[in-house]
Amino acid sequence: MTTTTAGLQTIIYPVKDLERGKALFTALLGVEPYADEPYYVGFKAAGQDVGLDPNGHRKGMTGPVPYWHVTDLKERLAALLAAGAELLEDAHDVGGGRLIASVKDADGNLVGLLQDPSA
Repeated sequence: MTTTTAGLQTIIYPVKDLERGKALFTALLGVEPYADEPYYVGFKAAGQDVGLDPNGHRKGMTGPVPYWHVTDLKERLAALLAAGAELLEDAHDVGGGRLIASVKDADGNLVGLLQDPSA
């Protein structure tokens, strides 16, 4: 069996106040953000990518979403949907060829998928 995931490397938090979230995660992680835009703030620390999404609540995020890094996002998304997951965010490019999607499992847990073109 071929491994189709590189594991959990990204987690995105929905935030209502981006500036307050940025201050909190800067204090927590001890690093400045690598991306600081009105639509997304991202940090890299200890091999993790931690993101803040000010639109997350509107997209159905009820809490942090772990993103599994996969080699074929559309294939993994189809497999999750076939296994009974509910689509929250269909596959789309968030810049530079990086694809993301998210689903909800039968217990309401959010699961994200991320395909990085450089991987």
